[in-house]
Amino acid sequence: MTDFPKADMFRNRLAKVYKHRSKQAKRMQVGCYRVYDHDLPEFPFCIELYEDKLYLAEYLRRHGMTDEAHEEWLDKCLQVIQEVMEIPVAKMFVRQRKRQSHREGQYEKMDMRQEFFTVLENGLKFQVNLTDYLDTGLFLDHRSTRQMVRELSQGKRVLNLFCYTGSFSVYAASGGASEVTSVDLSKTYLNWAEDNFVINRLKDPARYRFIHADVKQYLKTLRPNSFDLVVMDPPTFSNSKRMKDILDIQRDHVELLNDVLAATVAGGLIYFSTNYTRFVIDEAAIHASEIRDITRASTPFDFEGKLKRWCYRISK
Repeated sequence: MTDFPKADMFRNRLAKVYKHRSKQAKRMQVGCYRVYDHDLPEFPFCIELYEDKLYLAEYLRRHGMTDEAHEEWLDKCLQVIQEVMEIPVAKMFVRQRKRQSHREGQYEKMDMRQEFFTVLENGLKFQVNLTDYLDTGLFLDHRSTRQMVRELSQGKRVLNLFCYTGSFSVYAASGGASEVTSVDLSKTYLNWAEDNFVINRLKDPARYRFIHADVKQYLKTLRPNSFDLVVMDPPTFSNSKRMKDILDIQRDHVELLNDVLAATVAGGLIYFSTNYTRFVIDEAAIHASEIRDITRASTPFDFEGKLKRWCYRISK
């Protein structure tokens, strides 16, 4: 396919990054990873591989094409991707998204196809949906962070706030956590999290709890020393009608983290992440003994140089 502008440039770039990423993924036994992320401004795609399926998000932009011309251009791009990656177009799932979602729209329903697929990550199973939501159900950029949590979870009481589909919770449970509590405002995502536990044969209501709640309000109800290890990956901004208050992570992170620290044992750990690119942590106001920026240390191979989030390891 060379009958549209810069096709060869796109093909060459995609072939180069795919060859490199696929070798890394094979060596690390990773089946779900990001291949391409807006490497060329003329081709503003995020391309992720979910085993034998491909997820392609086109970032919205002013491309100056008519709808018909854009569809034709996109079809030709998919043909190039098919040639390079040897994945049929029938196994590609295409979405359009804003350039900076900050995960703020993760509750937005996009479609009703209800096509779920099971994928493996580090020996664990996860349900992903490549059609119905803005995100797939598995944030690939936290693959390394999830493994960190698993390695620290043995015998720990783990709390996963803004748990989304519960991938951190599954990792904690598989790491031998004595109990795992997952909290989210969305019943849809809590049900999804429970399904992820079921497919991993993690069924014990006494140890694994799923709580439908506004995190800001829920934290006020916790007793001191309730948890040993906490994961918190909130949206940048949320004004859901189900919340009593608006969530603004820059404004609210100190209160959230201090409430978490109050519920954590001495020496307990918090893994805190945010996708707000201009985020500045207010270390002086947080009641922690140590705050470590582990953004680089938690960056997976397929996000090096492309990561748009912050990650901190906070000790009480």
